[in-house]
Amino acid sequence: MVPIPLQLTDPGDAPAAAVEVEVDGVQVAAGLGLDVDLFRQLMEDRKVAVLCERGIGEDAGLLRATFYFGGRRFRAVIDGHGRIIEARGSDGSPG
Repeated sequence: MVPIPLQLTDPGDAPAAAVEVEVDGVQVAAGLGLDVDLFRQLMEDRKVAVLCERGIGEDAGLLRATFYFGGRRFRAVIDGHGRIIEARGSDGSPG
């Protein structure tokens, strides 16, 4: 696993309420159709945008992270341990 740390902070949250998880970068890179090393470099260069949303109600405890690069998108539902439990690529196919 090539971990990617994600942090979700709501501006109204106290610092202790921030959620941090690490997800498998290999799965994310594959979902974007990128080589892992290139993906890591693009992440370091801040060329991959990430939107991270916190689940509420029946989805409480889950995060949805969407990674964007160029015209590509990879969306993953992640549990509190960083495990990807559902994923979709730009074309709607499972990631």
